[in-house]
Amino acid sequence: MAQSPLTLTDVTKRFGGFTAVEGLSLDVPEGRIIGFLGPNGAGKSTSLRVSLGVIPPDEGMVRLFGAPPNILSLRRVGFLPEERGLYKKMTARETIAYFARLKGLTAGEAKARADELMESTGLGEFRNTRVSKLSKGMAQKVQILSTLAHKPDFLILDEPFSGLDPVNQQALEELIRDEHARGATILFSTHVMEHAERLCDRIVMMARGRKVFDGTLPEAFATLDKGASLEVEEGFDLAAALAPKGFEAQRAADRGHGDAWRIALPKGVGPQDALRAAIEAGAPITGFAPDEARLRDVFVSLVGEAEAAALNDPLAEQAEGALAE
Repeated sequence: MAQSPLTLTDVTKRFGGFTAVEGLSLDVPEGRIIGFLGPNGAGKSTSLRVSLGVIPPDEGMVRLFGAPPNILSLRRVGFLPEERGLYKKMTARETIAYFARLKGLTAGEAKARADELMESTGLGEFRNTRVSKLSKGMAQKVQILSTLAHKPDFLILDEPFSGLDPVNQQALEELIRDEHARGATILFSTHVMEHAERLCDRIVMMARGRKVFDGTLPEAFATLDKGASLEVEEGFDLAAALAPKGFEAQRAADRGHGDAWRIALPKGVGPQDALRAAIEAGAPITGFAPDEARLRDVFVSLVGEAEAAALNDPLAEQAEGALAE
């Protein structure tokens, strides 16, 4: 049976009177891409630092490849911290090779690996450029490449997309897929749900230091009430027409094409079933759209709109990081 790269059991971490993480249990199976999701300040960065032994838990147990974090198990990990930091006088090539050597590669292996990574990500012509002369985006690429230069078995990426433009965000998504195809297990934290929707096998959601969901994407979407939007010509009572067919319809915001309704879907019933029932009821339909499930909707359904508003707050995670320092 494959050993989980990371297991947390009832982990709690406090900073003075503030509880950053409370009772967190988490298992990261080998070979998966796991999204560690939640608004800024939810406790994600603290949880990752505890996982690596950077800070100890106040309660609970941490196992990295089956044992407490140690120098041998940490060599199998590539960690990208949220706080970016590079040696500005080093060149891009020297930086990547340096971090590779820290993880056990020889000097020759480290330089060859640095060259390979830079060429494959469009940084080849900047290999001898000092970090201080690189753009912010290129410097962040160098830091990401430094994280995976030693081909780690387990990648932990804390807000890896932060600060990247859309083009480089897409490039990083491809890099994550490539690392996963190579065989790496990947755990990345983010407050941007769309990245997790595109990349993850499984997601873990955090809010106020506590885990509120742990499961696959289909399991997450299954927590939502499903429905569909239907527009009919003005004056048609869709609720009365659909009630005999077992559907509940409520008026929604009028979009200017007639009367707008939202139809609730019972379990096991799809949007097309609702549309068919409306047609059979003689509804003069002018528009139809099934609900599009998004992870943000799942988060809102679990913790409420007020908590979800912190997904767009860039200051809360900085506060969490300051507490952990």
